[in-house]
Amino acid sequence: MTIVRRPSRVGELMTLRSAVDRLFDDDFFRPTRWATAFDGPTLPLDVTTDADGLSVEAALPGIKPDDVEITVEDGTLTISGTTQEARNGEEGSYLVQEIRRGTFSRSLTLPNGLEADKADATFENGVLKLRIPKAEQAKPRQIKIAPVTDSNAHRASNSPAELSAKS
Repeated sequence: MTIVRRPSRVGELMTLRSAVDRLFDDDFFRPTRWATAFDGPTLPLDVTTDADGLSVEAALPGIKPDDVEITVEDGTLTISGTTQEARNGEEGSYLVQEIRRGTFSRSLTLPNGLEADKADATFENGVLKLRIPKAEQAKPRQIKIAPVTDSNAHRASNSPAELSAKS
């Protein structure tokens, strides 16, 4: 008598699943990498907000402040510019070329209640810092509660509504 062993179909499915998982783990299938690979340089931002306004920090290493343009139009902040052009092949050929060159642009929709005309920008050590203050009417206000004193309590108890109810 001979024993015939047949392979398990569950094992085949697990192998197929592993292959598909590896396929989608590949860099080519990551949508976030598509934008960086085909749209040119991206601009990393840190955006924070507080009671006084909005702060934006942009990493722009190797870029001169004169090569950066900041605009606010219809509630959209756009930071754009140009990096240095690629070197000529006269100095040798590239073995690795990872530094992105060319034009860049990044847009961000701003929340309501900011005063873009009062924005302040600084550029130091390759970091652009932009501060846009909130409008006074958009800032949160704290309303203080007046303490109740005996004279205030007496006036409140003799209010016109209570007096008409007693009559």
